[in-house]
Amino acid sequence: MDSALIYRGMDIGTAKPSVAELAKYPHRLIDIRDPGEGYSAAEFRADALAAMAEITAAGRIPVLVGGTMMYFNALQQGLASLPEADPALRAELEADAQRLGWAAMHERLAQLDPAAGERLKPTDAQRIERALEVVLLTGKPISEHWAEQQDAALPYNVTALALMPGDRARLHQRIEQRFDLMLAQGFEQEVRALFERGDLHPGLASIRCVGYRQMWDYLEQRLGYDEMRYRGIVATRQLAKRQLTWLRGWDGVHWLDSEMDNLLACALKLVEANII
Repeated sequence: MDSALIYRGMDIGTAKPSVAELAKYPHRLIDIRDPGEGYSAAEFRADALAAMAEITAAGRIPVLVGGTMMYFNALQQGLASLPEADPALRAELEADAQRLGWAAMHERLAQLDPAAGERLKPTDAQRIERALEVVLLTGKPISEHWAEQQDAALPYNVTALALMPGDRARLHQRIEQRFDLMLAQGFEQEVRALFERGDLHPGLASIRCVGYRQMWDYLEQRLGYDEMRYRGIVATRQLAKRQLTWLRGWDGVHWLDSEMDNLLACALKLVEANII
């Protein structure tokens, strides 16, 4: 469940499991894309569900590991098949809103899509606009798209485990140690190999990965070495903060100290309790 491990040739900066580790503990969805290729949450969901079906058919339990919360949200909640934004229609709706007010736009939505009108507040301008846009573009209320999304929810019983050092300072310390270890292991050479291909650029999702973007800026001489290291560490801390914020809003998550001596036993106990 990692948007960086999918890329071939990006091993050090993603802390990709070694060949020996993968032989002992098989992983799925690693090295499935070239760094020049894209990979959407919808593609992840389809690939993950297929892998999980194979694993459960073999009598085993799939373990979802990683920190790409967008992927897990798509996997657990499903994805609604909504149309892309239409600039012309949006401009028309915004003009109507300026002339009539969002309360009137909410009333219009309630007539076209009563369920969405009840769910959204008259002050929720952005969502009212999107709901009107969807029904006008597709002829189908956005509430029906939401219902289809719920029908596609993950057909598994999930035990959610969040691993986190008990001390926030310890987390920051480990992030800095990890980045320095990456540098010692040859991270610069790894990114330089990608840089010298000539067909990759910072606009790609692969190069926007934490650490890779900062090293890329260094190779383009936009940053000095020390500044690259500093920004890479800061970006990693910011990513961890976003992940923690997401996890705190997740109902039913079990928090475990990642440095506790009996971590595996505690995790297995939680899994077994959920299965029963």
